[in-house]
Amino acid sequence: MPEEIIESFNVKGLQTLSEKGEVDEALMPELSDDEIKKIYELLILSRTFDQRALSLQREGRIGTYASILGQEASQVGSAFAIDKTDWIFPSFREIGVYINMGYPLHMLFQYWAGDERGLRTPEDMNIFPICIPVGTQIPHAVGAGMAAKYKGDKIAVVVYFGDGGTSKGDFHEGFNMAGVFRLPVVFICQNNQWAISVPREKQTASKTLAQKAFAYGFEGIQVDGNDVFSVYKVTKEAIEKAKSGGGPTFIECFTYRISDHTTADDATRYRTKEEVERWKEKDPILRLKLFMKKKSLWTEQYHSDVESKAISMVDEAVKISESIEPPKPEDMFIYTYAKLTPRQMKQMKESRWQR
Repeated sequence: MPEEIIESFNVKGLQTLSEKGEVDEALMPELSDDEIKKIYELLILSRTFDQRALSLQREGRIGTYASILGQEASQVGSAFAIDKTDWIFPSFREIGVYINMGYPLHMLFQYWAGDERGLRTPEDMNIFPICIPVGTQIPHAVGAGMAAKYKGDKIAVVVYFGDGGTSKGDFHEGFNMAGVFRLPVVFICQNNQWAISVPREKQTASKTLAQKAFAYGFEGIQVDGNDVFSVYKVTKEAIEKAKSGGGPTFIECFTYRISDHTTADDATRYRTKEEVERWKEKDPILRLKLFMKKKSLWTEQYHSDVESKAISMVDEAVKISESIEPPKPEDMFIYTYAKLTPRQMKQMKESRWQR
């Protein structure tokens, strides 16, 4: 193949906040002290929600749940850069994103308890429902990006997925369309190293996931996913580029899933305790705490107040979610099609008889 038609690419990597809480001032994004505190508080609230959800699942009070432990910076850092007018397409592990955007906590608990009404998104929020099938939200987001371009809306569309999603056809189809039409889409992959029990090196022979974007004609960036400042910085820049007509960007957040894939999984069967312990040392909240202490933004009293408020908010959300009247069994028939079919009417009648 002639050398002149082979395009070179260079995947940028970014780390601003080290594990010791030190920052590269040249890379530090513009954030006020109040904004940094707000980010910390969102991280604490996200983790508090997550740990309570795990406890509730063990008690049989909610169903299967996908923990975000260890991935909070990838979610809060990116969502903190998203404007209210932008559109968000999540997968099933973006509780931190929902929390950052102000989604009612009780509705999230309601959903994980099996009540689909918990995903009846409030009118003032541009976030789509949780997507359980792997990767199917990617073409949806690209379609939204195409619509925004047709209409001339100066917005960005942000879509989240995991490293396992990069092995799906939806990923490649979505990337191809976004690249061809220069759509205002920001692709964010939370590369937590494991697609359930399949390690990242079994997913692809590519050195990085970020480099896959170059095959489709746009930039891919790999960022330390446990560094909330870097995640915020690259997401904000990608969103601004999308809104100015610069096209899509792919952000690979290099992070780690500390918990099991879901509460239906046992990660000890396929990964070592030593590996998990190494990643715990990279904890995103700990490194931000160390940074804030050096800047005199963190004290024991401040943390205690933040934690108490988070616990109180989560307690209240659980109370509300469990006090809501359960959905009627008939709803599974009534809300499937615009008009009940003869078969549905028969099934609904039988279900009433059995009760």
